[in-house]
Amino acid sequence: MQQGALTNYVDVAQIALYVFWLAFAAIIYYLLQENKREGYPLITERKNIVVQGFPFVPAPKTFLMPNGHKILAPRYEAPETFNGVPSANFPGAPYEPVGNPMLSGMGPGAWARRADEPDLAWDDNLPKIVPLRAAPAFFLAWEDPDLTGFDVVGLDGVVAGKIVDSWVDRSEVVLRYVEVELTHPKEAKRILLPIHYMTISKKQKHVRSGFITGAQFADVPATRNAETVTLLEEDKILAYYSAGMLYARSGRMDPLI
Repeated sequence: MQQGALTNYVDVAQIALYVFWLAFAAIIYYLLQENKREGYPLITERKNIVVQGFPFVPAPKTFLMPNGHKILAPRYEAPETFNGVPSANFPGAPYEPVGNPMLSGMGPGAWARRADEPDLAWDDNLPKIVPLRAAPAFFLAWEDPDLTGFDVVGLDGVVAGKIVDSWVDRSEVVLRYVEVELTHPKEAKRILLPIHYMTISKKQKHVRSGFITGAQFADVPATRNAETVTLLEEDKILAYYSAGMLYARSGRMDPLI
């Protein structure tokens, strides 16, 4: 019998095809399982039920972050809290906000429990989003208006305060916020207004936010530090303005027709 002629009695091409299929299936399974390191198991109102689907949630793995912190994924996270109650007594019933709906953390005002620390730039490991007064290397382009001193007007035309500075994203080199000093606050307070949540009128020297009223600026979540904003604070600030699209005025919750 002739020796070494494997291809005479084995279909090597077919075996290679099967190996490829198995390897490809294994890669798909691996990627689907790795995709469940965040957000799983899913939260359900039903008791004693774990919703993780197939494939199952992978075993915890430690990830080393650029700032030196270590994160375990998947990891236990307490359920999100919000100020709302079910509108009916059955699983999946819509929730209705309790108290100030702008701060309820529901609907368009929902926010995620992100890290309560500033987002850092990849090159110098310093906060990305800072006021221009803390970023001497950055300045406004000559064709862009300097908004310092402009009035900030709510959707009802009431002046809430004046702009005292602009906040720049040092990584993307774009303006993210304007810093507003409130005119009639309950206490001395400065808040941030996202650039994309306002319109600028250079002729009238004011910016207008159609999301909230002038009085509602007083409840915009403030930053803990005067020259940095954390990821969690950003989420809460954006959520507050977004909530105004539904809750700022009672009429916004009514049907159009």
